[in-house]
Amino acid sequence: MPKKILILGYSQTGQLNAVLDAIEQPLSDSNAVTVSRRTLTPKQPYPFPWSFFRFFDIFPECVYLDAPDNQPLDLDEHYDLVILGYQPWFLSPSLPTTAFLKSEQGKAILKDTPVITVIGCRNMWGQAQLKVKALLEAANAKLIDNVVLTDQGSSLATFITTPVWLLTGRKSGVLNLPDAGIAPDEIRQACRFGYAIRQTLENQDVITDAPMLTGLEAVKADASLLQSEKIGARSFHIWGKLLRAVGPGGSWQRKPVLVIYILFLVLMIITVVPLTMLLRKLFKPLLKNRLDRLEADFETPSGSGSERLKDFPCP
Repeated sequence: MPKKILILGYSQTGQLNAVLDAIEQPLSDSNAVTVSRRTLTPKQPYPFPWSFFRFFDIFPECVYLDAPDNQPLDLDEHYDLVILGYQPWFLSPSLPTTAFLKSEQGKAILKDTPVITVIGCRNMWGQAQLKVKALLEAANAKLIDNVVLTDQGSSLATFITTPVWLLTGRKSGVLNLPDAGIAPDEIRQACRFGYAIRQTLENQDVITDAPMLTGLEAVKADASLLQSEKIGARSFHIWGKLLRAVGPGGSWQRKPVLVIYILFLVLMIITVVPLTMLLRKLFKPLLKNRLDRLEADFETPSGSGSERLKDFPCP
């Protein structure tokens, strides 16, 4: 009997959908599996492009995993594998992703089920994945692989291009910088993950807890970014708590505090973050073993190795 795979996610720009399309294609071509594709749909849609205050107004709820409900999904009772694609919002899973993971329907589908997470983002994903792992554990799901694709530009370039894309919808032609988002060829090459999953499912009667995507450069962690995320997460929790105390999302009471927070955030990004990264670079030789362990921890379970890339070429 063919194994049943559920692929689902939420994509505002369409980029994450393209990544999931690339992974899905080899699976759809196999007689060993049947694929169901679903889209997470919030009951109250989020705009794209975002308005300035609407974008920042959701951050307290993102941080505290307080997500509005999604529309119910038309799902079967059981799947042999779930592939969950998501984007980090404010170092947390996007609100539609959180809503699914905390819903009774989501928990029922995920219980005792192997899960592969697929992340598409600018460059910071570690804190969001920690939260997703915790939510999966609470649902008694089994995380067996993680794939991370990040934007093609440098941290400095994407600090400009990503906000422009989110707030205006303009993806290219910004100050001669690389286009916002993940490189098209990297999205196309994501099909290697679909081929690897297909091979495993065609050769195994039962899906085990073992990773399927080792040796395919599934995820590469950066210790300096992971540590910057940790600082940012502490700040987000403090400001998020304050904003939630001031008023609910969308209330006028939040706007003055949001203005102060945004100014604080910009000041921190242009001063504290570069200084912290410089200090870490200076002390990196002394902290090499510790930083290597940190990266290895966040790269589990799939890892950053490349030894199997030649086995799964994309057309």
